[in-house]
Amino acid sequence: MIKNRAAAIAGAAILASAIAAQQPPRIISIIPAVTEMLFAIGAGPHVVAVGTFDDYPPEVRSLERVGALLDPDLERILALKPDLVTVYASQTDLRQQLERAGIPTFEYEHAGLADVMATIRTLGARVGRVEQAEGLAAAIDRDLDAIGKKVAGRRRPRTLLVIGREALAIRGIYASGGVGFLHDMLSVAGGENIFADVKRQSVQATAELIIARRPEVIVELRAGDIPAAQQKKEIAAWGRLTSVPAVASARVYFLTDPRTVVPGPRIAEGTGLIARTLHPEAFK
Repeated sequence: MIKNRAAAIAGAAILASAIAAQQPPRIISIIPAVTEMLFAIGAGPHVVAVGTFDDYPPEVRSLERVGALLDPDLERILALKPDLVTVYASQTDLRQQLERAGIPTFEYEHAGLADVMATIRTLGARVGRVEQAEGLAAAIDRDLDAIGKKVAGRRRPRTLLVIGREALAIRGIYASGGVGFLHDMLSVAGGENIFADVKRQSVQATAELIIARRPEVIVELRAGDIPAAQQKKEIAAWGRLTSVPAVASARVYFLTDPRTVVPGPRIAEGTGLIARTLHPEAFK
């Protein structure tokens, strides 16, 4: 019995060492969604630097900044001696430079809603937080399922989901296409994407195209602190398209909550905000 106990203790020690070995003690994340994931699965204390646009959770605000998608600061990254750096799939040069320096990377790419949970699980395995990652992913799945049940059976309004345009103008409009996490969020929230047939993550939409597609609801997603007066002006800009049903019925909405645009651990909360906008009666 003593022999078995000693073997069990030795086995536990080996397992603990293996977990410690695969858990990077110094992580740099320049991707807001992945930064949120790391903190949500308990790896936050190992994050030593983040990207320019990372602002959640609050703990990241005191960390060093090392650039972002278009301007990563390689010199600063190397100086911090990280054991793992999260990079976008499109950052080929940065990834190659880090690999030449012997620094492992975790590659990330925007994709569908289900890929958010898949990324959480993969990241958890990479940083030794498998159980925490599985729990988080499962919780997000449950929350999304609950939202879907809330709006089930209700008429799905034809919706234009705007992710960018020129200020106070109906120009330079970019909207969610028929693939990607934003399209999936809209679907779970009980909306019908007017560009569901365009199999791209984003669509450059002219005013003429929007008039032709006749959305019944327009939802604009913006991340950032935009004053209420400015939001009213932005909504009023749509008044030029009087033949669009959403404009005629005053169903143009402006959501500035970052949870709606960051495909991370708070994605179900963001989906809930869109659902409440489309189907407020379902959440009374």
